[in-house]
Amino acid sequence: MSLSAEHTVDQTAQPSAVADRGSVDVVILGAGVNGAGLFRDLCAQGVNCLIVDKGDFGSGTSAAPSRLIHGGLKYLETGEFGLVAQSTLERNLLLKNAPHCVSPLPTVIPIFSWTKGIWAALRTLLGSTSAPRSRGAILIKIGLAIYDYYGSRHQVMPRHKLVGRRNALKDMPALTKSIVAAGTYYDARITHPERLVLELVTDGLEANASSAAHNYTTLVAASDGVLTFKPESGAAFSVRPKLVVNAAGPWIDHVNAALGAPSKMIGGTKGSHILLKHDELVRSLAGRMIYFEADDGRICLVYDYLSLALVGSTDIPADNPDSVRCDPQEVDYLIESVRSLLPGMTFNHDQIVYAYSGIRPLPASNASIPGLISRDHSAPVTEADAKRPFPIVSLIGGKWTTFRGFAEEVTDTVLSRLGRSRKTSTRTMPIGGGRNFPTDPKARADWLTRNSTLVETDRNRLDKLLSRYGTKALQIAGHQSLWSAEDRLPDSSDYSLSEIDYILRNEYVEHLSDIVMRRTTLAITGSLTASDLEQIATIAGRALGWDSPRISDEINMVESQLRDRNLMHL
Repeated sequence: MSLSAEHTVDQTAQPSAVADRGSVDVVILGAGVNGAGLFRDLCAQGVNCLIVDKGDFGSGTSAAPSRLIHGGLKYLETGEFGLVAQSTLERNLLLKNAPHCVSPLPTVIPIFSWTKGIWAALRTLLGSTSAPRSRGAILIKIGLAIYDYYGSRHQVMPRHKLVGRRNALKDMPALTKSIVAAGTYYDARITHPERLVLELVTDGLEANASSAAHNYTTLVAASDGVLTFKPESGAAFSVRPKLVVNAAGPWIDHVNAALGAPSKMIGGTKGSHILLKHDELVRSLAGRMIYFEADDGRICLVYDYLSLALVGSTDIPADNPDSVRCDPQEVDYLIESVRSLLPGMTFNHDQIVYAYSGIRPLPASNASIPGLISRDHSAPVTEADAKRPFPIVSLIGGKWTTFRGFAEEVTDTVLSRLGRSRKTSTRTMPIGGGRNFPTDPKARADWLTRNSTLVETDRNRLDKLLSRYGTKALQIAGHQSLWSAEDRLPDSSDYSLSEIDYILRNEYVEHLSDIVMRRTTLAITGSLTASDLEQIATIAGRALGWDSPRISDEINMVESQLRDRNLMHL
């Protein structure tokens, strides 16, 4: 089978309209989830925007979360009730607006005492930055009741329950016998955060054809109100914005300096995670997460992520996002933590199939315990001056779950400064493949019956695509129908060559790593092989016009990154 070049699309043409005009309402620097969420909201209001990222969309901190959509139970003990209220609301909204990749996650909290931690919690509420982290059953019961209360708006999941030691061990025998009780409550998981960032960007482009998005594009000059950018592939271009939003996450201070507005806003911490091939543990979890206290009092978690056990997270002061990786001592810490929690199971380094790490863009803080640094967000404004005629809005802090609410707040600020009013709310606006997604078994069955004939695709295959891409599966299945239904990667029974071809021609791919690490889950699930990587690179060469040396370079770059940063050997 040959992959014809006649289907190639020109993805570089789209941003030229902004460059040709030479002016734009808003430039957003950074296309992580906060920048992408803001881009979508502003575009929906008719604001002409340009969003750029020096890497791929969603390739920085937004690609390194615990993959949870959660209300922030632990923020109750620091008194951040407003953040919990917003987070639980946004969690519930995401379950409705992005059902193709966000789903409920029952969560178990092992409890090791009845009364411990009450006085420490009171000290923390009164402002202590060094109180010990320890939580007994009484404290957890109070916290879960408050959590349910805040999560009652747009409620979509059950309330919590608390059981004694006997019932807890009966339900989950692998837990350490030192527990006295266990609590169960509900949060949510996100299966593919990187794709959701891409969907936010593409939703914005669909809402406003006068807006543009550039990945792999560097800010090379800022002078007299003009910003000059150089795409990795393509000619440099300049624009004159009315307002700039710095959504660069842990790079915010670097970007502000480049804009001529030096700042010291970020004091980030590093969070690392490992994924284990551990079938016994995955079976024991039975779709649940264990949210537990490690021996040193820090919070850890383990849950089933795409049939692997995801273990996280560390919380270490760090300030260099360009060199961040999961260090050996972090790996040891995470393995020892689950080993202590589940003493009847075997854990070792050979079970690790993937690891990742990112810098949380937290506000600068003097807290002695990184876990006590606020996860709330703010958007300080650096006003225009004689040398820089545009104001800069910097997006500080925040968390994955609250990106929509954060974007809404900043959009209202931007609209006010531009003298405009809001046209629509994003509160009930579906995201990407979540639009018209069938959320119950009958609706799903009807959708598959109706559309499998329409796109001439095997029903089981369409069902898998629906789980992966939401209702955008129809576009991919339509592309797939050009090829044989048996068309698969050499070692993967999950991805077809035509599916990869569609991604290459329609989803702003610049590098091989974009496909295997963000557009698909091939890398993070440990299913990527050298043969598959070579086949994907061959398809990329045909779709994007890469010659043999470029293909070899791309393969080498992916192998090096996976080996050095992700502890993965093909």
